[in-house]
Amino acid sequence: MKPIGPIPAGFAGQSRLTVGGVDFAELLARAGDTPAFLYDGAAIAARVARLRAALPGMVGVHYAIKANPHREVLAMMAPLVDGLDVASGGELTMALNEKPAAAISFAGPGKRDDELTAAITAGATLHVESEGEADRALAIGDRLGIRPRIAVRVNPDFELRGSGMRMGGRASPFGIDAERVPALVRRLVAVGADWHGFHIFAGSQTLDVAAIIEAQAATLTLAGQLAEAAGAVPAFVNLGGGFGIPYFAGDRPVDVEVVGAALGERLAARGAVLRETGFAVELGRWLVGEAGVYCTRVLDVKVSGGETFVVVDGGLHHQLAASGNFGTVVRRNYPVAVAERMDEEATMTASVVGCLCTPLDRLADRVVLPQVVVGDTIALFQAGAYGATASPAAFLGHPAARELLVREAS
Repeated sequence: MKPIGPIPAGFAGQSRLTVGGVDFAELLARAGDTPAFLYDGAAIAARVARLRAALPGMVGVHYAIKANPHREVLAMMAPLVDGLDVASGGELTMALNEKPAAAISFAGPGKRDDELTAAITAGATLHVESEGEADRALAIGDRLGIRPRIAVRVNPDFELRGSGMRMGGRASPFGIDAERVPALVRRLVAVGADWHGFHIFAGSQTLDVAAIIEAQAATLTLAGQLAEAAGAVPAFVNLGGGFGIPYFAGDRPVDVEVVGAALGERLAARGAVLRETGFAVELGRWLVGEAGVYCTRVLDVKVSGGETFVVVDGGLHHQLAASGNFGTVVRRNYPVAVAERMDEEATMTASVVGCLCTPLDRLADRVVLPQVVVGDTIALFQAGAYGATASPAAFLGHPAARELLVREAS
């Protein structure tokens, strides 16, 4: 038997799974069948509201849409946040359908010329990640007769401790090493670009509040130092995000109220060069991750070598992260339940495996569940971020997962 992660508070304690106050079976009927991702819109809205209340009033909230770009989720999220952060031309197109270009920023280390052209033409902010990319953006702006709006993504000389993906303090494809940033900023200003500021992001998926506070303080210090060295006042600083959610046994959620209070104190003491600067945190996973449930139906229950396997109609082609194949070093179990009998005593040790022809397709490894029968529905939680679009949906030609946003009970 192996432990599972904590079921999110919005779903814990239920006898039968409901999402947004609606029984899961009704929602699966609406969606069309399993496998399906069900997203609780009220939970997402509450998450944004909680973050706003915790942060200093001068700090905006940006949504990194790569976490969940589902059309209905994005349409609901757009009016709740101050900005949308994108990482491809495709995401840029989606974002422009929901927000004015001035509220959209475009990061990523490999932007094609057609993507740069689209962003510059629309008026979105380009977060350039190298001097070469800056040169290409300037050349495209000259050709179009448009002054490109450019922020510089910085590869900071520190990392976010405890982060699942560290993006600072080391050689990186992301951003420009901090010591080279002032020279680039001076050049951007000299040639007449609309230099918008800095994007400084040190890592993601940490639950360590002290580490987040430390990284935010270091980010503000670095932004001030870079601005002083460049002799230019940044209009805006994207402070990144990195707030994690508790996937595994023993994980504890981030106390954003403590983070917000510490950020407020640090901002109050910021240097004069940043006094007129705007700020935002950029979050994806923390805003939507806990609001999603992946539901998949049991096709078979079989025994092999003394072990029980629950075979379902979904798998890692929809929910790669739960299988442990999305950057996890040690495979651990996401929270999982039998949707029909969430409060029933767990007496059966089994592994939940998907329908793919690979031993990697294991959604839960030797977990204890209520007695499972064919036709039951397995619910995997923490599925609102990096699910459908971060998984190899085309692998083996199975159908894509359905997705349904639940806005309110009906």
